[in-house]
Amino acid sequence: MIRARLHRRGDEWLLAACDEELAGQTFSEGKVKIVLSEKFYGNEPMTEEVLGERMGSVTMMNLFGDKAIAVGIEKGYVSPENVIIVAGIKHAQVILL
Repeated sequence: MIRARLHRRGDEWLLAACDEELAGQTFSEGKVKIVLSEKFYGNEPMTEEVLGERMGSVTMMNLFGDKAIAVGIEKGYVSPENVIIVAGIKHAQVILL
């Protein structure tokens, strides 16, 4: 399962999504600190199928975790060579033009 939340800023829509088991956790690597807060990533679980559907209606994405990244790759929004690892967690940011 995935946790996700839509954020709107003017005409732009950001989809923040992370694997459910990562939600609420904090990860650190060097000077980088990542907080996967429920406020940003949401608190209700959804399936990978629903996440894939929502990806088609946004202008930006912030994805964390194996499952969320796999959906982005499967749907063609995330290129595998653009996935980075932060504190052992897969991460991708997407801007759709």
